[in-house]
Amino acid sequence: MLKRYIERFSWVDFLLKLFQVLALAAIVIGIFNTLSVARYSSDQWVTLIFAGLAQGSIYALIALGYTLVYGILLMINFAHGDVYMAGAFTSVFLADSFALSGFLASHPVLAILILLLVAVTVSMVLNVIVERVAYRPLRGAPRLVPLITAIGASFTIEYTFRGLYGAEFHAYPTVPALSGIINIAGYEIPRVQIVVLVAAVVLMLGLYFFVERTKIGKAMRAVSEDKEVARLMGINVDKVIMITFAVGGALAGAAGVFNGLFRPQGVFFFMGFIPGIKAFTAAVLGGIGNVPGAMVGGLFLGVFEAVGPNLILEGLGIPAVNQLRDAFAFTLLVIILIFRPQGIFGERLAEKKA
Repeated sequence: MLKRYIERFSWVDFLLKLFQVLALAAIVIGIFNTLSVARYSSDQWVTLIFAGLAQGSIYALIALGYTLVYGILLMINFAHGDVYMAGAFTSVFLADSFALSGFLASHPVLAILILLLVAVTVSMVLNVIVERVAYRPLRGAPRLVPLITAIGASFTIEYTFRGLYGAEFHAYPTVPALSGIINIAGYEIPRVQIVVLVAAVVLMLGLYFFVERTKIGKAMRAVSEDKEVARLMGINVDKVIMITFAVGGALAGAAGVFNGLFRPQGVFFFMGFIPGIKAFTAAVLGGIGNVPGAMVGGLFLGVFEAVGPNLILEGLGIPAVNQLRDAFAFTLLVIILIFRPQGIFGERLAEKKA
């Protein structure tokens, strides 16, 4: 019995289990220490949670582009973060013009809708061009080839927009109608956070309805299951893939405008890198290829990123926790991959199927 156990013993498995135990212990100790000394009031916790939900809804919109493309092509479109940048970077100049003319203050709803239309159109067209030029010719190539091409497409988009718009930082103007606070159950929440969260959730629900209830959505699900069988059933696979990229690009463009309203500073040609990686983290967290998983993963990541450093790291005695938000978010990805590699809503596949 002991001999059989020794033969089956693996140092890799042992170290992974040890890491899991240590990670859980650190999380529990950090939470206990923070809550036991009441470092923050309930108002502060609610403020952090709503800020995390607003930011997480932006991650979710970007993550949906990753998960839609992966669900159909089984590839990661690492240029997607730059598609998000393109919409936000283009519409910021129009937003400045609206602010200077007074149109943004006098007609805020119409102005924001126009900004969304511009950003969505730019990101959607750009994503379709990327699919047609960079990915479609390589559809039958080994998976590593489209991955390398995606990285090349990412740099191409970044430095093209740097040449078009310059390397300077820009900021979205403040929308007077979104200033102020809203009282919810006795807690004061910034109005812009509520608007961004509600608008993003509406878009996510619209996408879910589109995928589950429409004819094109059914075709997308059929292509994701088996492209050749879908082609034999009369589905235009190339058209479905193009629509998938268009929808993902449109959501990324909308996320760019929402981010500009929520966090006005920092619009520039390289702004899509960190949100893109975090959105990919959210997609993996929810289960890559799963639409509801990307939505939940994005919201969870946003809340975890906003609350986690204060809730866990401060309890462990780590200073300047707010500067560790990005590291904390990516550490979450590592922990999730160790505990549940398929994500929250992902299926556990057999080795032969994987």
